[in-house]
Amino acid sequence: MPDLNLLIALDVLLEEVSVARAARRLRLSASAMSRTLARLRDTTGDPLLVRAGRRLVPTPRAIALRDRVGALVRDAEAVLRPTRGIDPGALERTFTLRSSEGFVETFGPELIARVAAQAPRVRLRFLQKPDKDSASLREGAVDLETGVVDRTTGPEVMTQALFRDRLIGVVRADHPLSRGRVTLARYLAGQHVDARRGLEPGLVDEALKALGREREVMTTVAGFATAIALCRATDLIASVPEKHTAALCVGMHRFALPLPTQPFTVSLLWHPRLDADPAHQWLRGCVREACAAAPIPLGDGGAARRRA
Repeated sequence: MPDLNLLIALDVLLEEVSVARAARRLRLSASAMSRTLARLRDTTGDPLLVRAGRRLVPTPRAIALRDRVGALVRDAEAVLRPTRGIDPGALERTFTLRSSEGFVETFGPELIARVAAQAPRVRLRFLQKPDKDSASLREGAVDLETGVVDRTTGPEVMTQALFRDRLIGVVRADHPLSRGRVTLARYLAGQHVDARRGLEPGLVDEALKALGREREVMTTVAGFATAIALCRATDLIASVPEKHTAALCVGMHRFALPLPTQPFTVSLLWHPRLDADPAHQWLRGCVREACAAAPIPLGDGGAARRRA
């Protein structure tokens, strides 16, 4: 029967691709690490790491095993980690959060301030969210995500609501729509930039279709930050989440959309493996508090307001 303790050694060896570095991480002697590698080769029937000049390189089998072994080790650590309270001041850890640029710009400063005050040795790593694929949560590459839960969200992902949001219109400060009431006719007379990741129509186009109307989409981009940047420099009109993009829209004119669109909930998402982790629970609390407390910057438009 295989020695499951070898999984930890294999995980470190495949990450370091060096017997010496793996030995230091596991606090073993170089000779002990070499013997462990020999056992792994016998167990797997593959050399795993082979010499190429003065360095080691992984075999195809090692490359194929790397992600699977890492996920197994993280799962085992989560199972065996005792559930108890933590002292954030003594916590030394880097958390990876995947979110949109707008979320980070609007709520990031408040979150960073809270984390720094409570846990000065904790570091936050923000990644852009180009899609809704849950693989990064499932594989442990990401600790937390923010976004709208829909049918594409992985069924195993755990979620908690952060805040309700709605779509508003945004244009540059001296745009014609910045003067007077924005009617549906005036809204549709302009040219639009659409922010979407997939090919399916968004909330605005679905609402217009129900009215038997259609807008002229001049250009399509992958995210709200890009759409807002284009509007700031052109006559284009963007429809964006009010709270989610508040920091990005400072200095621009915002207005209520002249058509009925449903509000939506922005949620926090994480994998069940981290649900009972006290450090992760603490971080989730910080994100919730930051979203509740972060001031929403005011712009020129009447749609903007501060959070209560």
